[in-house]
Amino acid sequence: MNLHQLRVLVPLVAMLLVIVTQTASIEPAQRRTAPTFAEAVAPVLYENCIGCHRAGEAAPFPLVTYEDVAKRAKLVAEVTESKYMPPWHAEHGYGRFVGERGLTAQQIETIGNWIAAGMPRGDVRRLPKLPAFIDGWQLGTPDLVLELPGTFEVPADGPDVYRNFVLPTGLSEDKWIRAVEFRPAARKAVHHALFQFARGGALANTDGADGRPGFNGLAPIPFFPGLAPAGELGGWTLGATPRFLPPGLARLLPKGSDLVLQLHFHPTGKVERERSTVGLYFADRPSERRIMTPAVPGLFGLLAKIDIPPGEKAYTITGRYDVLVDMHAISVDAHAHYLGKEMKATATLPDGATVPLLWIRDWDFNWQDRYTYREPVALPKGTRIDVTITYDNSADNPRNPHHPPQRVTWGVQSTEEMGVVRFEVMADRVEDEATLQQAGAAAVKAALAQLVKDGTLKRYLEQSRIKTDKEK
Repeated sequence: MNLHQLRVLVPLVAMLLVIVTQTASIEPAQRRTAPTFAEAVAPVLYENCIGCHRAGEAAPFPLVTYEDVAKRAKLVAEVTESKYMPPWHAEHGYGRFVGERGLTAQQIETIGNWIAAGMPRGDVRRLPKLPAFIDGWQLGTPDLVLELPGTFEVPADGPDVYRNFVLPTGLSEDKWIRAVEFRPAARKAVHHALFQFARGGALANTDGADGRPGFNGLAPIPFFPGLAPAGELGGWTLGATPRFLPPGLARLLPKGSDLVLQLHFHPTGKVERERSTVGLYFADRPSERRIMTPAVPGLFGLLAKIDIPPGEKAYTITGRYDVLVDMHAISVDAHAHYLGKEMKATATLPDGATVPLLWIRDWDFNWQDRYTYREPVALPKGTRIDVTITYDNSADNPRNPHHPPQRVTWGVQSTEEMGVVRFEVMADRVEDEATLQQAGAAAVKAALAQLVKDGTLKRYLEQSRIKTDKEK
């Protein structure tokens, strides 16, 4: 090597040494700044996920320890990046709700970066403290606990089962209900529950008539005059969070009433045994306003004459509700079955302004919730509420229960369809409550007349197994 070559080579070697030195110094720094489970990932999961993903809760596996998360890291990244988890199907920003769930873009990125860095455990001494969860009743000790009178066996397979259980309350005075908390025994089989009440003893001849606890059918208890006084106390669905009604509001439960618990069972492939318990929470004074529950379209979409052709990707039904008095909406929920895809409810005020009420872009039959507004939504007299529900009956719908797709009409089975958006509302003035009640009764009467005319009501009552006074 001559002198000229050496002069050229020395600077190059020096440059390479600098690059190597810098790279060596950067690499450990990068490792040091990579997110760890203890300091970055666990706080996200503890705050947003382990309420369900822990032993004894609804989720199929825990996400508490490093080992829990590491073996499902890819799945965790996929469902958080797609925003499938944590479950919250109402569109953020289209209505403002209590307890909205969701991860920020930064939290989702942290999980992805942790996996990309090789899932470092980190310093276990820096793990956050596990949240304190309430075991048992989520709303505290109930004022009254009711239990099914016996164990009901859900068959391993076959069609969905609607079963009603009559639970005497033994109340010697009227009570006002602030909340109802439901605890199913066969979590995998119970899809939803409706809480209703009827006059004490009115269903004594029906309950247990087939030798098993309860009686079959889809039973709209308040619709049957022979069961009065009767009414609704709310309901529970998969994914629902128990909540108290806003301060000053409660539902009347007359003395001596029987609680009628209607359960929708979906067979799981093995015999399930159900013996639910129900917790009632009393208010210390009567409600300031009566809570009413307008539903659009009426009767769970029965009046919309749902008839979805096979292969149809965007079959749509609509409904309208005209607000007759000044009122406020407290909460909203929606219901459809496996073909449900998108649900949207919007209010148009008298001055033409629009108010978003609910938008579910990707309906999930297996995760339903009631959405309570952070502040009751003002709906002045003359407001119009429009509801649009879209269904996907194509082979591209991964939730479609029919392979290949089949024609689907309205029905109570999960493989049939329904569609409704329901509101809990209260009139601004006590004197206007009668107007809302009368309008609701008139709408039901007109709907029943239509259903009698086309024979639908007869089929419906045969399914419900409740006979009218005339039939008795």
